[in-house]
Amino acid sequence: QWVQVLQLFREMAESRVERDVITYNVAVLACGKGRQWEQVLQLFREMGDNRVERDVMTYNSAVNACEKGEHWVQALQLFLEMADS
Repeated sequence: QWVQVLQLFREMAESRVERDVITYNVAVLACGKGRQWEQVLQLFREMGDNRVERDVMTYNSAVNACEKGEHWVQALQLFLEMADS
């Protein structure tokens, strides 16, 4: 399912449809559920590059994806970043 969500998300960009925090969060959540932590982090960085403000759901989904992937340091870094924002 994460593959389909990500494909639709990319098609939105190709069609010049604006992607906001909600669409990013759907993609982050789907990739996280699919245990695609690297893809989650890529989307997380992309949000910053595109000046889309991350919210609590974004951080929570990214931390959970890193935790499931056993990337504890990255999960902690995201948690601390969330606490600072």
